[in-house]
Amino acid sequence: MLIEPLITEHVTVAVTDLPERLQGTVVVQLSDFHFDGRSLALKVLQEAIARCNAIAPDLIVLTGDFITHEPQDIEGLVLYLKQLRSRTGVYAILGNHDHHHPQARSRVVAGLQSVGICPLWNEVAYPFGADFPLVGLADFYARAFAPEVVFQQLDEQVPRLVLSHNPDSVVMLQPYRADVVLSGHTHGGQVILPRWGPVPALLQTWGAVVPKWARPLVPFLKQDCDRLFRNWQWSAGLHQVGATQLYVNRGLGSYFPGRWRCPPELTVLRLVHAG
Repeated sequence: MLIEPLITEHVTVAVTDLPERLQGTVVVQLSDFHFDGRSLALKVLQEAIARCNAIAPDLIVLTGDFITHEPQDIEGLVLYLKQLRSRTGVYAILGNHDHHHPQARSRVVAGLQSVGICPLWNEVAYPFGADFPLVGLADFYARAFAPEVVFQQLDEQVPRLVLSHNPDSVVMLQPYRADVVLSGHTHGGQVILPRWGPVPALLQTWGAVVPKWARPLVPFLKQDCDRLFRNWQWSAGLHQVGATQLYVNRGLGSYFPGRWRCPPELTVLRLVHAG
């Protein structure tokens, strides 16, 4: 596969009502590892961890898809992830691959916890204190996805940082206060055609007419990945969706045929007070 060099993206996000003491807080995001022996180059993973630790962030968040198919793969990945360091710890949510297969969710959660990473599944954590909570949602494709249950625990006047693997979930979050949502899932589209955009977005237009027998022969169609995400206008980067600022990380792992004009990403977010 074609694997492009790791890119560090620096983003400043203005948060309404952000506590003054958190002005300039640095959050590092990593996503979509797909640690299966094929989809993630170890040099990319090791470089991402080294860069992250060199930044000395206030918080590290991991936004899902630690494995691809086999739950036991988490045991190899956490040997690397345990090297991550931040001032307030490392928090994680699960992606669709992390709960798709039997026993996957429990194995992934146990693996993360074994190295001191805190996984959130429809839970609220307070690494920065009660005045700026961290919300970790269940995966959008899980039956447990229930933002109304989570957000009702919080005072509407309190700003919050939200982790939700699939950016499509932001549509469902519009009735709630979700100041900043960090997602992954899309891999940025992996292959970006000049003037056309992400290849999977194009497949939404014409992929359905490809016969079933031919789908396994077409990259991005063999697993119906063109149907796993709808809002390709949010495939990567920072987007304003209603009152929510959504940031979508391109991830570290890659499917065949690899990446083109869509490099793997480490995101450094600097939080500032709006206005």
